[in-house]
Amino acid sequence: MRRATSRAAGLVLGFGLDRVFGDPRRWHPVAGFGSAALALESVTYADRRVAGVVHEAVLVGAVTGAGMVLGRGGVVATALATWTVLGGRSLARTGREMAGQLESGDIAGARALLPSLCGRDPEALDADGLARAALESIAENTSDATVAPLFWGAVAGVPGLLGYRAINTLDAMIGYRNDRYHRFGWAAARTDDLANLAPARLTGLLTVLLAPSAGGRPSRSWNAWRRDAAKHPSPNAGVVEASMAGALGIRLGGTTQYRHGAEERPTLGDGPVPTVPDLRRAVRMSEAVQLAAVAVLAGGVAAVALRR
Repeated sequence: MRRATSRAAGLVLGFGLDRVFGDPRRWHPVAGFGSAALALESVTYADRRVAGVVHEAVLVGAVTGAGMVLGRGGVVATALATWTVLGGRSLARTGREMAGQLESGDIAGARALLPSLCGRDPEALDADGLARAALESIAENTSDATVAPLFWGAVAGVPGLLGYRAINTLDAMIGYRNDRYHRFGWAAARTDDLANLAPARLTGLLTVLLAPSAGGRPSRSWNAWRRDAAKHPSPNAGVVEASMAGALGIRLGGTTQYRHGAEERPTLGDGPVPTVPDLRRAVRMSEAVQLAAVAVLAGGVAAVALRR
């Protein structure tokens, strides 16, 4: 009981630290992990799936093992780990900055900011295209940057927090279908898909329930999820983007311009294409979902502890 209560308190405190301070400006542990992963890749890389499996297992195993040791620090360790792996405040702040630049007509500034949100080609996008790219990234990263780490922290404490962030970071680094990573990055991409199955659906459910906070209707969000999510190539991004599109009454998807070329993405939602005001509504929705997620997950851990 004491361990579960400590876990719940640590999740709440860590969420609060992220809301107050955001990501550490210097010496971020996730950046250090990325550097270590790059160094290991120079040793483990081969154009084979088995090499990618080894790469994934070594890195995620090492981080999760470190989490098991650090988790003995109780509330403080859980709070610090939670703060380290969350990115909710930075996500919302970047979304608001993007909206502000677009509202002021600073397209160059908005283009320069977009790479901090997603991997689209900003030079190929106008104001509405930048708003759509930012909005889709906010929808997906509400799950990846906040709900998912909180979920795994609730399930497994510090090892869950750190292990999930390692999985998600490796997917962002090598989980691509390009010539170099199509085979080597397979394990990273599939592991990330599995790790996000439950968190993405929790994010979708909270988006449905909280649709009125952005002027939307739960029924419309639910219908978009049920009708459109499976069209998306990702089993998880489709859920969070479709439910967000329905909650905002907009249409996401369509031609998506990356640096490696254009991809045609399925249509999610049935409203107009998003504009800058919709981006601000998406930020409000994201923050509402994040707050609800920590309440639900920490509350669930505490409730289980009390029942025991």
